[in-house]
Amino acid sequence: MTIDRLRVLVLADSRAFHTARYVAELRRQNCRVLLASLEDGQLLHHQLRPRGFIKSWRYALAATEVRTLIRRFQPHVVNPHYVSGYGFTAALAQARRFAPVLTHLWGSDVLIVPHKSIFHRRKTMFALHQSDFVTGDSEYIMQEAQKLAPLERVRMIPWGIEERHLQHHRTEYALQTPLRIIVPRNHEKVYNNEFIVRALAPLIVDGRVVVTFPAFGSMAGHFRLIAKSLVGNRLNYYERLSRAEFMRFMAQHDCYLSAAISDSSPVSLIEAKALGLIPIAADIPGVREWLEPESGYRYELYNGEQLLQIVTRLVETSDPHVKMRQRNLERVKREALFEQNVADMIGIMRTLVEERKQ
Repeated sequence: MTIDRLRVLVLADSRAFHTARYVAELRRQNCRVLLASLEDGQLLHHQLRPRGFIKSWRYALAATEVRTLIRRFQPHVVNPHYVSGYGFTAALAQARRFAPVLTHLWGSDVLIVPHKSIFHRRKTMFALHQSDFVTGDSEYIMQEAQKLAPLERVRMIPWGIEERHLQHHRTEYALQTPLRIIVPRNHEKVYNNEFIVRALAPLIVDGRVVVTFPAFGSMAGHFRLIAKSLVGNRLNYYERLSRAEFMRFMAQHDCYLSAAISDSSPVSLIEAKALGLIPIAADIPGVREWLEPESGYRYELYNGEQLLQIVTRLVETSDPHVKMRQRNLERVKREALFEQNVADMIGIMRTLVEERKQ
């Protein structure tokens, strides 16, 4: 007998934007969702009690409470996000005894965490082994997970853009003067935003490009100080915006730029392609799947001269890149509409539940 409404226990960071949009879409597609989180975000959730003084231990110490929550909520599927964190919690809670476990990889949980120590590596491996199915948003991240554990049931599913936001795709492709560039990555070490200012300082100071950064992130204050010493007050900043506001705002720019030193398949890159921006990003494995030579520009990581050359060429040639932008939009429509991406995940959940009943 097919279940009409899936009960899904999501274990994830309640502060994260991606958690909020994922949970909302699950509910829109008729799932009953209980979000449990150790983090105290604004999103409605069951607050797991943080135990212990060491933050990384809290995921392990939350296992007993998660097991109790599973017994009370009786989910059809347990859905941890971030395998080395909540995936580890679900594994210690023996969640598979009660319901199939669908684990989502987020990037650093398999790209960075396993290399911190043998303990971090083993807890990540243990969590992968205790998953019934594993999804990630790029083939690269799936391959890295396979190096940690011989996973049999995996699928790559992007985190795409909501279909309604395609209305903001640029209809006028002519490049603006000065060229408008947006860097929509928070000020964190992994996103390497300071490098961008150093590389593009000559164009910024000459007023040939206007570069816009977020006003937030743990290193925002430090970034502003460094940027002011390099280019004065010539950068633009934006505060946190609603999803709809940000999509409209992003679409007003000519180019998307990322200098991330580690990434899975960046959602912001997919959004940029959907909105009609010309994408530019550092050449790292997670980016290559969505940024081929015919769909944008890659530059060698930390090569500021190469990045400067790419942007200078865009400024001087004023090529609107019409065919590139149209191809990018068509690929997003085929592969990265968020509603369909979540529907695919729900389809996996239903398969796991049906198999468990047999």
